[in-house]
Amino acid sequence: MGRELWQMSAVSLAAMIRDGETTSREVVDAHLERIGLVNDAVNAVVEVRPDEARRDADAADAARRDGRPLGALHGVPFTVKTNLDVAGYATTEGTEALRDWMATVDAPTVERMRAAGAVVLARTNMPDVGLRVNTESSLYGPAHNPWRHGLTTAGSSGGEAAAIATGMSPIGLGNDLGGSLRNPAFACGISSIKPSRGRVPQGNPSSVVDPDVGEQMMAVEGVLARHVGDVRAGLTAIMGSHASDPQALDAPLTGPPVAKRVALVPEPMGGDTHADVVESVRQAGRVLESAGYEVEEIEPPMLFESYITWAELLSLRFDMQGDLIDAVIGDGGRRFLELTKAGFPTATAASVYALHQTQYRVAKAWRGFMETYPLVVGPTWTQPPFPHGFDVRDAESAMKVIEGVRFTLPANLLGLPAACVPTGLANGLPMGVQVIGRAFREDTCLDAAEDIERALGVLTPIDPRD
Repeated sequence: MGRELWQMSAVSLAAMIRDGETTSREVVDAHLERIGLVNDAVNAVVEVRPDEARRDADAADAARRDGRPLGALHGVPFTVKTNLDVAGYATTEGTEALRDWMATVDAPTVERMRAAGAVVLARTNMPDVGLRVNTESSLYGPAHNPWRHGLTTAGSSGGEAAAIATGMSPIGLGNDLGGSLRNPAFACGISSIKPSRGRVPQGNPSSVVDPDVGEQMMAVEGVLARHVGDVRAGLTAIMGSHASDPQALDAPLTGPPVAKRVALVPEPMGGDTHADVVESVRQAGRVLESAGYEVEEIEPPMLFESYITWAELLSLRFDMQGDLIDAVIGDGGRRFLELTKAGFPTATAASVYALHQTQYRVAKAWRGFMETYPLVVGPTWTQPPFPHGFDVRDAESAMKVIEGVRFTLPANLLGLPAACVPTGLANGLPMGVQVIGRAFREDTCLDAAEDIERALGVLTPIDPRD
């Protein structure tokens, strides 16, 4: 029995559409039907316009019939997190205060996906303004983990990951300031890429506030999908310089050969690591050894400094934009921020200077370390997904959540790429690892992630109603 269209990879769907084995309209209809069947179980998709999606699919099919040039993802539907501009849609960022903030122009990544021939399918859930690692939105409500109802999808691209994991979408767009592309990939059992700083253009045309210094240094746009090959195809489609982003660069996706040497980090310093997570990292290490990599359990330098410096950079946002954030964020997000305030004093010229000096020292130490170990493989989360509400129960539980995401932070602080890939299930929940690489060497991260995927398989799509 053949696979349903909604079960297939984005790259496979593009090939089928190109070869005339199916049409974009049939693919879009299959995913719209899937949304109707399973979205109530997870609340991942928050806005869908079937007529518009079908109109764009029909246009894609007409282009193929007319013999016009086709993009790499021609006719393939994709979903978009609600903090990215899509022309004609509200960029709500998951919060009631922005429910009518209309976009008239696409964000650069949406523009690039359309240029590759892809079709906007739907918008996906996220926590208020992305400032929570649990997708509970004051506007849309909670997104539920497709593997176990009532658990978090993580965040902040949690709706996107859940939609992909359940077959409602083959590929989608999100962003990452402190793991927001990687956290949900781990929690939902799919793959993603956090690109290098400057690899992918960012910036919403609808925004009236420039990104703060932490965002400028650490935030990136990226791709989520069930298959690593789809993540690579999506990254290829959206990367490169753009007139709207002064930091985005044109750089090749591949580079010269590097040593196949891995620093394996099963239990990163700074907190506890669950035994299932430890085993998943070691399992990935064994797979990579079998694939010809040299693997050594060794920790990168200055991890504690990287965690603290990331937090200090983020705290600058609250110093400078606290009133604005408070005006738009919902109660759950506000409580999470209150519980996780680390007591950093208000920034001064001296403290900001010291922060940048520390960031430079950490970057220098990692650069030297990665001359010997071009890849660092470790946990995305150090704990399994938690129940909704755990992150705002009290200060102890909130800080436990922050402790659990600690190993995502160095890649943001240092602008390094990191690919996420599942490694299997433990107690019915997905496990996975992230593969961190040298700057602008996403290719090496994705190559290693594909080696892991080839050995351990793809976990999704799944039915959240089971």
